[in-house]
Amino acid sequence: MRDFEYIAPKSVEETIEALSKYKDDAKIIAGGQSLLNILKQDLMAPEYLIDIKNLSALDYITYDDKEGLRIGATTTHHTVETSPLIIEKYSILSEMEHTLAFPQTRNWGTIGGNLCIQDPTGDVAPILIALKATVKIVGPNGERILPMEDFSTDYYETVLEEDEILAEIQVPPIAPRTGIAYSKFRIVDGDAPIVGAAVSFTLKDDGTCLEARIATNGTGPIPLRIPDAEAVFKDKRITDDLIIEAVETAGEAMECIPDIVASDEYKKRVAKAYVKRMARKALSQIQ
Repeated sequence: MRDFEYIAPKSVEETIEALSKYKDDAKIIAGGQSLLNILKQDLMAPEYLIDIKNLSALDYITYDDKEGLRIGATTTHHTVETSPLIIEKYSILSEMEHTLAFPQTRNWGTIGGNLCIQDPTGDVAPILIALKATVKIVGPNGERILPMEDFSTDYYETVLEEDEILAEIQVPPIAPRTGIAYSKFRIVDGDAPIVGAAVSFTLKDDGTCLEARIATNGTGPIPLRIPDAEAVFKDKRITDDLIIEAVETAGEAMECIPDIVASDEYKKRVAKAYVKRMARKALSQIQ
């Protein structure tokens, strides 16, 4: 690992000032569970490392019935996993966190850091997309809010400008008659997923589909939302035949990249199977 200057700002404002001053020469570190590996491999060599791990202003979980859930970017995975509020209101997030990497990673790694490192196999983003989450970004020109599906741009790249930080994850209240499911395929517990899928359905009172959301990880350079597959369900009563049709549509949108773990064909086949399973599971949860 190359030498760098260490900066520990005491506020969000100081963080933005440091980023604005050093720009391309600086990198934010929160938990560092992914970033440190990248630095050790010499894939990145910032001159300044800005540590926001101890910024209490970004470490929180709040909820109200109108605005929904708010999670500060430096909140740890363990805190999300064990939060009574999240277990009660958004249990899918707690369930996902329980299988994310290992306890050591969850104890120190942050939810904001997970999103910002933009590993295309990451667990967090597809669930947030299924939950209709947005992210709050803060920079010298103020705040901006983006849908979660618009945050990632490429492998390990996001929309964040060099003087901006991810400050908050925002999740609206879950509508009545909604079912949400997520699962992933991996070789060994604790490993990063090879592929995964998140599906949510919201039904009308007559049993037809008001809204569907489908998102996958590991099926391309960024977490993939698949509107064409979602549209298959719109205003229809969800049946197994309809799920199979949507799965085939989803498969057409997946541009899986082969790697040392699996071929592109294998990834697509498994991802389609997981979309089907999660669609069935999400539907089964609706009373």
